[in-house]
Amino acid sequence: MQSQATYNYKVVRQFAIMTVVWGIVGMLVGVIAAAQLVWPELNVHEFLHFGRLRPLHTNAVIFAFGGSALFATSYYVVQRTCHTRLFAPGLAAFTFWGWQLVIVLAAITLPLGFTSSKEYAELEWPIDILIAIVWVSYAVVFFGTIAKRKVSHIYVANWFFGAFILTVALLHIVNSAAIPVSLTSMKSYSAYAGVQDAMIQWWYGHNAVGFFLTAGFLGMMYYFVPKQADRPVYSYRLSVVHFWALIFTYMWAGPHHLHYTALPDWTQSVGMVFSLILLAPSWGGMINGVLTLSGAWHKLRTDPILKFLITSLSFYGMSTFEGPMMSIKTVNALSHYTDWTVGHVHSGALGWVAMISIGSVYFLLPRLYGKSEMYSVKLINAHFWIATIGIVLYIASMWISGVMQGLMWRATNPDGTLTYSFVESVKASYPFWTIRFIGGAMFLSGMLIMFYNMVKTIAGQKAYDAPVLSPAAAHA
Repeated sequence: MQSQATYNYKVVRQFAIMTVVWGIVGMLVGVIAAAQLVWPELNVHEFLHFGRLRPLHTNAVIFAFGGSALFATSYYVVQRTCHTRLFAPGLAAFTFWGWQLVIVLAAITLPLGFTSSKEYAELEWPIDILIAIVWVSYAVVFFGTIAKRKVSHIYVANWFFGAFILTVALLHIVNSAAIPVSLTSMKSYSAYAGVQDAMIQWWYGHNAVGFFLTAGFLGMMYYFVPKQADRPVYSYRLSVVHFWALIFTYMWAGPHHLHYTALPDWTQSVGMVFSLILLAPSWGGMINGVLTLSGAWHKLRTDPILKFLITSLSFYGMSTFEGPMMSIKTVNALSHYTDWTVGHVHSGALGWVAMISIGSVYFLLPRLYGKSEMYSVKLINAHFWIATIGIVLYIASMWISGVMQGLMWRATNPDGTLTYSFVESVKASYPFWTIRFIGGAMFLSGMLIMFYNMVKTIAGQKAYDAPVLSPAAAHA
């Protein structure tokens, strides 16, 4: 009987395909927003202004692209490592369709101007309720699968996925507490006020980065890097230590977004100190991932999927060094409100989140259709180089323009008046915004290559569900 049971790959296939689709949509909106800064005349209609498209881009890339990648990989990994089918397959199907509905509603409401105006939590109250229902369903499916596992051990990737699922539920439900104007109105007001509202928002906002965009994707890393390299995790002990250190420390880092505000000084300092401590567990994860390649470094020459996975770890290391540095009050005084922050966010979003997601989806797609590899390995390689050059152009241009903006804004004449007007700093930023647009367009074109490769891989192929392996057979 055991040998005839198969894993539930259907929901994994759905999410894997939508990862690529939403990646293209989200990044296209991002490229349009980047173009609007270079050519302001592209702000053609109030629904398509920069101020409306920017949050749409953020939500589409994080929650539609990144979220779909997390659903796909966590559903795949939890089944494979627990040697059992997904718990409650009907509920798993609901999480797919529910999440797609959330994304479509976001794509409608944000351009129309319905927003709570909270970073990473812009969606209004009816959509927030739907997110909470989908997310709790996701938790039931994931932890239900772990509960019926056939092995005593819980693989480290599932620790990270589990922490991310629980914490995001907590963050979302607390931060999105709001009072609607009426049951028929999309408008609501936050349950919190003033500096408490800001504090809770950035507790949510930075942990959306810490758990949604870090812990979840570290779960991905701990499964797909060892698999693709065909090597065991370098240090299992390190993975456990850095897990607990990471999830404890991240919780306290939010106030670094509120330096030089009405937030009490001591709270700002707590946020800064914990952000600096974060460097250690973050680099613990990065080192553990990179050293997993010990004895298999030669594979990087010929394996473009591994290139994606390992390059993502390099960017993870860089952005988790940069983040703590930017949390230092004196550095933050220069970097805040500048393009440097935008560069930092994208070194994490494109370099870490997108690269590891792309590598993982390239790993998954053939296996979900009973094939040994993607349609074209050459196209994966081309995608890797276009994406990498695109990221470097993007980040480098934002670093330079950010530091320039910070220095121009604080420059004063001997009599204490400002040396430059704000408009002069905007004018000086144009060349860098143009380079950023080119970098973003390159990354988007890489995603289009991926889409073509995916379509060719799955065209004419039957969906494939692998048989559930008994633990003994898996380790034989």
